[in-house]
Amino acid sequence: MDIKTASALRRLRLVSAPEAVSFLLLLVCSVLKRTTDFNAVPAMGALHGLLFVLYVLFWLDAWNRAKWSFGRAALYFALSVVPFGGFFAERKLKEEAQGAVDAVIAARARQEQKQEGATA
Repeated sequence: MDIKTASALRRLRLVSAPEAVSFLLLLVCSVLKRTTDFNAVPAMGALHGLLFVLYVLFWLDAWNRAKWSFGRAALYFALSVVPFGGFFAERKLKEEAQGAVDAVIAARARQEQKQEGATA
């Protein structure tokens, strides 16, 4: 796995929790709109829409770079439309991204060892 893949996973991870929070806040605002005079749905809807579009763009990039199976990609997409799903996605992506970073570090260490062995 290369650094671009690790970066794609990190971007998706970083947007998943805010997207989940905005979704929950939008649900709360929807209830408040119908039960009180408070109407923050337009503002919260716009913010959630922006974060959701970013999530989908980063999800597509991560799917392409990480070479996920269709099932794994579908899981991460489904988590974006389920309340609290973004928090679960963030945790799983953190583990996956750390594995990607570890793989990049290991590959660079092997490359440096080969270069040192060739010059010695």
